[in-house]
Amino acid sequence: MASRICDSVLVTGSNRGIGLELVRQLIDSPSPPVHIFAGCRDPNGPRSQDLQELAQKSQDVIKVVQLDMTSSTSIAEASKLVEAKLNGKGLNLIINNAGVNIPGSLAETGKCEMVEVYTTNVVGPMLIAKDFHPLLCKAAAQFPHQTSMSCRRSAVINVSTLLSSITRCPENFSISPMYPYRVSKAALNMLTRCLAEDFRKDGILVMSLHPGWVQTEMGGPKAPLTTAESISGMMKVITNLTEKDSGSLLDWEGKNIPW
Repeated sequence: MASRICDSVLVTGSNRGIGLELVRQLIDSPSPPVHIFAGCRDPNGPRSQDLQELAQKSQDVIKVVQLDMTSSTSIAEASKLVEAKLNGKGLNLIINNAGVNIPGSLAETGKCEMVEVYTTNVVGPMLIAKDFHPLLCKAAAQFPHQTSMSCRRSAVINVSTLLSSITRCPENFSISPMYPYRVSKAALNMLTRCLAEDFRKDGILVMSLHPGWVQTEMGGPKAPLTTAESISGMMKVITNLTEKDSGSLLDWEGKNIPW
């Protein structure tokens, strides 16, 4: 039997698109995690129906967790629930997938748009890392004879984007101005670098991952990648991450993206 990617994983924004496909491919893998915590803002709402149906089929593994990335209270409560479900064990992997995009040129973008997107895309993942840090540390400590970092041991994956790259901005800005989204994801990359340095002493790997341009509600129908294709690639990248990848920005094929 193939070795599992990890024993426990939290996926944020898991009720649709990339997040839902991540949960689906994790549960369908040859050796699925023991615990899959599927976080979403409104677990009982109509937009979470597909996730609830998936969870119903795998009740012993998938636990749907109320998790609003804009609420510090919601994040703190989610960490307590996950801790209780893990029954003394640590949390191996967090995939910070939840994100929002308010497309806008400079003329269309104001304070409200910038703050809303920044709160979800940057502050949310920062609070997740902060509140779940003890569980990540506990997971890393459960490998006392292992000094190398990996997602099987303890890791945080922040879902970023090619549009966050300052170096590559001149190539694609005219196609996708998206001030709030671009700026927030560039800030998320800095959060990734900071966390990678901060958590290195704890044996926790932290990196950013670009899923590609995907056919989701955010990516639109003209995107070249299906969610299944994107997540299949992401799963291979995540499985093979090592300490050399901590603090990096890679795409779904494992290629490095310049900051």
